[in-house]
Parts: sequence; C-alpha cells; structure tokens
Amino acid sequence: MNAALRIVAIFMAIAMPFAHAAEEHGKTDVFAAPGVTLAWAVARGPDEARTFVVIRIATDIGINRHFTATGRDPFTQAEREWKPATLASGRAELRIPRAAIADFPRMELRFYSGTPGAKPRLEVFYHGVPDTTPEFDDAARLDAYLDDRITRARVR
Repeated sequence: MNAALRIVAIFMAIAMPFAHAAEEHGKTDVFAAPGVTLAWAVARGPDEARTFVVIRIATDIGINRHFTATGRDPFTQAEREWKPATLASGRAELRIPRAAIADFPRMELRFYSGTPGAKPRLEVFYHGVPDTTPEFDDAARLDAYLDDRITRARVR
C-alpha cells in the first residue's frame, strides 16, 4: 500500500467513530428505511390559513425510540421545532400550516435509538414539500392514503 493510501486509511479509521448520523435526502412524498417510514400529504382547507402539510411517521420503537422535527430557514438559520399532533407507540403525525413551510423550508427529521440529546441514528431532510405530495380536501381519503403509503413502503 502506498503512503497516500495509508494516510487515507488511517484518517478513515480515526474519523469513523466521530461520523454524523446517516443523513438521507427525502425526494418524494414517501421515505422508508429500516425502522422508519414516513409519508406526506396536504390537507386542503377552505383557505390557505386552514391548509396543512401532514407528515405521518411510523417507527419501529425497538430501533427508534424518539424523533425530532425541525423546520429551518437555510439563509438565516432560524428554526422552529414541530411537535407531533398525534403520538402513539411507533406512530406520530405532524400537522404544519402550509404557509409556515415557506418560512422554514428545510425539514429535518432526526431519529434516535436512545435518549434525546444523543447522536441521532438517522436524519432525513427535505427542501420544501415534495413535488409528489398529493392534496386532499376529504380527511378520510387523506387518512387512507397515508396508511396505504406507509404500509406499502415499509422496509421489513
């Protein structure tokens, strides 16, 4: 092994324990990885003030015990933490006013196997609402769609 390759190998061996969580860029209205599946939809209201982006999250609590959702302005770095509207064992749902996404377009979802404050196991980020996100004006259809997307996308 030449000297340059040895230096790279040594650097990698030293740096790997300090590497960040696996970071994934969400590209469509559904994302699946071992232990976490999420799906997006828009609940269209009678006007923009009552229209919400809905993100349903299903996790394997044996792998991911906690998650955070943060909206970030990429220019000012201002951020807002989004709390789940519903939270049950292994399932959560975020409901974010669609107008607020414009102010905090980078969505960062971090999944932790341990306690909050520990290094996340996985980070999924989006820049705005995915282009493939469908809109619904009927709550039952939105709910059925999200359940179906989660079920079909889930990594087993």
